[in-house]
Amino acid sequence: MTATDLHRTIDAVWRIESARLIASLARMVRDVGLAEELAQDALVAALERWPDSGVPDQPGAWLMATAKHRAIDRLRRSKLQQRKHEEIARELEDEQAHADDAHIDALDNPFNDDLLRLVFTACHPVLPTHAQVALTLRLLGGLTTDEIARAFLVPEATIAQRIVRAKRTLAEKQVPYEVPRGDELNERLSSVLAVIYLIFNEGYAATAGDDWMRPGLCEDAQRLGRMLAELMPDEAEVHGLIALMEIQASRAAARIGPDGEPVLLLEQNRARWDQLLIHRGLSALERAQKLGSARHPVGSPYTLQAAIAACHARARNAEETDWAAIVGLYGALARITPSPVIELNRAVALSMLFGPASGLAVVDALKDEPALKDYHLLPAVRGDLLKKLERWDEARIEFERAADMTRNAREQALLHRRAAECAAASGDAGALMPSSKRSA
Repeated sequence: MTATDLHRTIDAVWRIESARLIASLARMVRDVGLAEELAQDALVAALERWPDSGVPDQPGAWLMATAKHRAIDRLRRSKLQQRKHEEIARELEDEQAHADDAHIDALDNPFNDDLLRLVFTACHPVLPTHAQVALTLRLLGGLTTDEIARAFLVPEATIAQRIVRAKRTLAEKQVPYEVPRGDELNERLSSVLAVIYLIFNEGYAATAGDDWMRPGLCEDAQRLGRMLAELMPDEAEVHGLIALMEIQASRAAARIGPDGEPVLLLEQNRARWDQLLIHRGLSALERAQKLGSARHPVGSPYTLQAAIAACHARARNAEETDWAAIVGLYGALARITPSPVIELNRAVALSMLFGPASGLAVVDALKDEPALKDYHLLPAVRGDLLKKLERWDEARIEFERAADMTRNAREQALLHRRAAECAAASGDAGALMPSSKRSA
């Protein structure tokens, strides 16, 4: 294995294992910031040792054991609150000796799930909402500050500051590492739902890297959503979020081509959609609509988004999609939670219902929207609409702009390919080369 391959493997292991590692350590040391430091120490140890020893058969277990040993050493060295630290160190040693029993207990009792506890701890009301979401994405999603910044459409430095301040605040306020109950649980729910959905979205369409999807993140988000449903069975938006994630996840196998390339929604082979997930999603949607009908007659955000996804799931092919219903649902969603991203999606639906010119008019009105300045899907959608109008040169420029803005290699290749198709259609052979490789 080359050094490059090894580093990619370690990165992949970290992406998969970091959330569980940090969550377990946070329960042990009662400090989210310290837990992340210990996890990072274990990662550094892996980078130092695995090139010589090779990747262990169970890399996650290796990282956990290394982090626990570091935790024990650090706690024993500390002279502050020595008695308490010795107590925690004994718990760590005991847990190492009974790891299997602890794992079984966690499966049996959702209140003992470390990941769920970590979500609610990071979403404590002592933190502003934006900091709650950023911190939990960092800790549970294993995302870099850059990836979180792109998800939020804000500068990377802003996210870095939010995360540092959030960890400091949790430590200073001595926030307990637990799942809240009663009214406090309801108060934190909206932030928790936002976190879970952002984690799912990063798995569904990765902002960076070599892969179009990161299924592990989708699975973590779905699992956390299902656990929330057990915890709060009468909360409509929990079921709305589950419905949205299940229906979107049903398309996973059809979203990737034979060579790992992205396959867009209208081009997907719907026979490859997972009917079990669709059935579960539609059932969750029905439950969300029944539970939310009295409180939210128009609908609530996740339930409305799930209803849009359901329109696609119910259509046997792209031509049978009920675009009129989708336009109406996006309109309702925009009234509840106005957003330029929702408006961009509504533009796509309008173009399918009334033609590309109608969608382009809405997109053009968004061109100067500050929140979309670095959002690659704005030029990507505009390029698609211009391509349908056979405005080839303009479409090519938009696809190339979008390709230069995205950090995902698969998506970048797709956008360059679409730009090349427009260049070929316009007869502009000089435009076949990606803009990033042309000299000025």
